[in-house]
Formats: sequence, structure tokens, C-alpha cells
Amino acid sequence: MPETNLSPMRPAKSDLIAASLPFLRRYARALTGSQDTGDRFAAATLEAILLDDHIFSQTSDPKVALFAAFHLVWSSAGAPLGTPDTRLSARAQAHMANLTPNTREALLLHAIEGFPVSDISQIMILDPDEVSDLIRLAIAEMELSVSGRVMIIEDEAIIAMDIQAIVTEMGHHVTGIARTRTEAVALAATLRPDLILADIQLADNSSGIEAVNDILAQFEDTPVVFITAFPERLLTGKRPEPAFLITKPFAEDQVISAVSQAMFFSSTETLVA
Repeated sequence: MPETNLSPMRPAKSDLIAASLPFLRRYARALTGSQDTGDRFAAATLEAILLDDHIFSQTSDPKVALFAAFHLVWSSAGAPLGTPDTRLSARAQAHMANLTPNTREALLLHAIEGFPVSDISQIMILDPDEVSDLIRLAIAEMELSVSGRVMIIEDEAIIAMDIQAIVTEMGHHVTGIARTRTEAVALAATLRPDLILADIQLADNSSGIEAVNDILAQFEDTPVVFITAFPERLLTGKRPEPAFLITKPFAEDQVISAVSQAMFFSSTETLVA
């Protein structure tokens, strides 16, 4: 993403915006379906704030203000999608035409970015009751759209069982649980997954990212959701980045949202470990 000079702002505000910027980039990419497009709109948002930062006077939370500014910029441009990153992304964007308007934005903001309904109503300039309805509708539409085989890479047994229970209740089939990089590659080769849920640090100190890269070398169109206690390690601004990233400890609705959207929307790219 092009560098943007934030020096005209007060230092405290600049620091707060910088802390929230990786999460805005994650949201922008998931929303537009393209890392390039998401980054362009994130950069345009910063440029707009430099010209007029009055939106920060409307809320006490700088992160809410930053996301609200992004929505103003993105919506004013016609809420465009980006050029698909992969064939999977192209198919996903074709599916978007069937979704109710604003549902995906509300769900991403709530379940992935962790905003409460009251904040989302400020970001999207909608009534809180309307936001709640959009979130419920989004989950219903996405759950009905796609089901398939899900592989879990997680070395903590309790967490793995929780994820398995959530995914199974959604109607997906769990192909198995792998605790190490070697187990993960072998499991994927036995039964190709439609989706991978992967932790980053595994039982034998191997890397979940490396395990995913090994699997994607064989099955490149497989969507991936990473689950980690350290999301900043993957939201660095260096390419490529994951579109779907859940932070530990996670809530059930975060898993439901990420799994539904990754199945439906995701573009998968190999990550540098």
C-alpha cells in the first residue's frame, strides 16, 4: 500500500489510527475480494482524513471513526469489488450478486472485526435494529449457500473439539484434526478439504503456515481461515496476507462467520512463513 504522510494530524490521533490500520486493511480486502483494491481504498481513506478529519469529532473511538471514514470513501465510489485474485475469488464474486445489500459488511464488522451493533450503526450510518437484522440475514444466507469438507489444523485438543463442534453444527463434514505439519499434509492428501482452519503454532513447534503452504502446493484453490493469538504477525502489510483471520480467544459467531465467508468468498494465497 502506498505510504501516506500522517504528520499533519496530532501525534496521538496518528498513533491510534496506525494501530487500527492493519485491521482496516484486513476488512477492506475481505470486503472487496482483492488485496490491491482493499489497499487502495485504505490509502484513499487516509488521504481523505488528512484533508478533513471532522469524522473523529463524531465518536470517541478512533477505530470506529477510521472504519466510518473508509465506508464513506468506499460507498461514494460505488462500493466496488476488486479484480479477483484467483478462480475461486471470481466464482465468489459472482455469488455476491445474490446476497442482500449491506449484509456482508455488517457481518464482517461484527463477527470478524468485533464491533458491537452500536458501533456498526455509526460506521454504516444505519439504525441499530437494521444492523442486527442484516447480521442475522447474512449468516442465514451464507450458511445455506455452501457446505463441504473442513480440515482442522490445531494442536490444542479442547480448542480443536470446539471448532469441530461448531463446524459440524453448521452442516459441514470435518475430515480430521491434525496437530503437526506432517499430520496436516498427510490428512489433506487422504481426503482433499474444501476449507482449512489452521492455527499458526503447532505441537512439534512446526508452522501451521508452512503446513498450509504444503497443502496449497497440491490444492491451490482451497480457502483457508487462520486462527491465532497473534494476528499482527500476519497483518504486516507485506504480501500476501490472509483475508480471513480469527483472533484467539474466539467466539462461536466468529468461527461461523469466517467459515461461511471463506467457503463462499475466499481467495486463497500462499503465505510466507
